[in-house]
Amino acid sequence: MLNTENIQSLIDSGEGYNVEFKVRVPSKVRELTEEICAFANADGGYLLIGVDDNGQVVDTNLENDKRSAIQGSISEISPALHCELYSVNVGNKTVWVIDVPSGKDKPYIFSGSIYVREGANSQKLRTAEEMRSFFQECNKIFFDHIPCHWFNIYTDADEQMIKDFRTEAKLSPSTPDKQIFENLELFTENGTAKNGAAMFFGKQPERKFPHAVTRCVLFKGTNKVYIIDDKTFGGSLYQQYLQAMSWLESKLQVAYKIEGTGPREEIWEIPLTVFKEAIINALSHRDYYEQGASIMIEMFEDRVEISNPGGLLPVVAKNFGHKSMTRNPLIFGLFTRMHLVERVASGIPRMQEAMREANLPEPEFHTEGMFTAVFKRQISNSANYGRVNGRVNGRVNENEQAIINLLAATPGSNASEISKHLNKSLRTTMRYIKTLQDKDLIEFRGAPKNGGYFLKIKQK
Repeated sequence: MLNTENIQSLIDSGEGYNVEFKVRVPSKVRELTEEICAFANADGGYLLIGVDDNGQVVDTNLENDKRSAIQGSISEISPALHCELYSVNVGNKTVWVIDVPSGKDKPYIFSGSIYVREGANSQKLRTAEEMRSFFQECNKIFFDHIPCHWFNIYTDADEQMIKDFRTEAKLSPSTPDKQIFENLELFTENGTAKNGAAMFFGKQPERKFPHAVTRCVLFKGTNKVYIIDDKTFGGSLYQQYLQAMSWLESKLQVAYKIEGTGPREEIWEIPLTVFKEAIINALSHRDYYEQGASIMIEMFEDRVEISNPGGLLPVVAKNFGHKSMTRNPLIFGLFTRMHLVERVASGIPRMQEAMREANLPEPEFHTEGMFTAVFKRQISNSANYGRVNGRVNGRVNENEQAIINLLAATPGSNASEISKHLNKSLRTTMRYIKTLQDKDLIEFRGAPKNGGYFLKIKQK
């Protein structure tokens, strides 16, 4: 049973894959039972009654008839499921806990349906076919839940990754790492870390999971004949996301709109938000049982393709863009905690909307075997130009654009720093700088020995 300290720690960590807050028992008790069924079909969890969505304890009292109604509703779950129901004092207020185990006889069914946990939400599978397909597809064992005997999270974890997780998840600094790991259900019942914990928090998980990497390839032209750049990123899944985004930003064209002395606005040829969605989706939903392929980000002259092993689960294929189901609920839940997933099943519509708003074709999706998202580039569009104040100032090549990107992020960089950033000789770098100066896009400011280059601001 949880004590006051445990409860407070769960509240501080917020709602997620294994924790749900309820201000009070809903008028329809079955709504609680649906959540309980979802927890049982996942890794178990806790329903805390008397806590609001902001993590404030509001106090509640469960009279005998309410407790009986809850237990009666739970008894309708099949196979039979035993849950603990008890109260804990937090300060001078009472929180009621429904402690749900991870069921041993999955799938559990309530009112003819299976409920499963997706991040911080529960989803309902409605038909027998969906139920069979889902558990067959997942082999009833999620890859990210398998015990990872070689990984000790206390000695093998990347400390910076833990700090990043704490920051992005907005966790209380006073909550010990051990408590957070336990709250996140990173361990099996016998205390062994799970695969998902190793892939999300490990220093070099690709040592044991060589397929769990992200490969980024830039091709010349529109086919896969000539490779210009080829990078493979390992490390934690969050690091792979950051590195893949950085690689894309270094290759995509970006325009800079500067209004007078106001802030600079970046206008990317393809909105970055669609890549954020696609990469997080790939890392969360890929089939990690498939060891012969990795996540691929391929850039061509006319398009960018992001693909991951594993097509859509049958239940998702029938409701594509409206229903979400992941093969890796632990990993998906961790990305959700970091606020990299806004709402379940909203990623596809958001990508479509972002492309429409940028006056670009909606993304194409291929869902057989590999799941692939295709984003069209407009080769001759003005996104291939450097801009100031919205005015076209001449076509820039990839290296010139890289200098513009650097100066946007680090104004005042000198030629030596730019040369190091480009990985080019100083002589070659100076040629690119001269070209950008001729196009009136950058300028040198300061003394010759200690000055640097800046994007040139033109007044309207």
